[in-house]
Amino acid sequence: MTSVCVFCSASQDIDPAHVELATQVGTALGQRGWSLVSGGGAISMMGALARAARSQGAHTTGVIPQALVHVEITDHDADDLVVTDDMRSRKALMDARADAFLALPGGLGTLEELLEIWVARTLGMHDKPVVVLDPAGLFDPLKAQVQAFVDQGFLRQSAAEALIWTRSVDEAMEAIEFGLGHQAHLSPSGYEVLEDQP
Repeated sequence: MTSVCVFCSASQDIDPAHVELATQVGTALGQRGWSLVSGGGAISMMGALARAARSQGAHTTGVIPQALVHVEITDHDADDLVVTDDMRSRKALMDARADAFLALPGGLGTLEELLEIWVARTLGMHDKPVVVLDPAGLFDPLKAQVQAFVDQGFLRQSAAEALIWTRSVDEAMEAIEFGLGHQAHLSPSGYEVLEDQP
């Protein structure tokens, strides 16, 4: 079963439209028969995402570090709730259990997770799809900064293109599906599609 790791916010101070977006994403994942890996929170976008996925029959895995169990409201309804020793082991486990990655609007934690998994792909450490879903343009400054890195020679265009930017849920799902159907390799020397998966 295809498993998608979704990075998103657990903040309760955000526009409800972002929470609704997470609900739509969870619903879409479940309708495709995909499972969800998330940060193990039960509030805001993270909670809405997991609840929506389960409502469509998706298996949900929540991964949360011990230090946050008593700080955040934990998703005890997750089909598989894993408590890790620290943030590093949390991210490593989320990465290992995922076939693809999707970043929704979020703060520093979401940005850190996105950048780390994107860099790993550019170094050829994995060939899993990495997609951003950003209907409201929250990450537009980041997208512009990445292009500035390319323009100044700090980043290869192929590495920039390893991250797929999308504006709608359908577009994001299609980008993940396409990426899952292609085996790719990305290294510091450039990007090359090796072969289609059967």
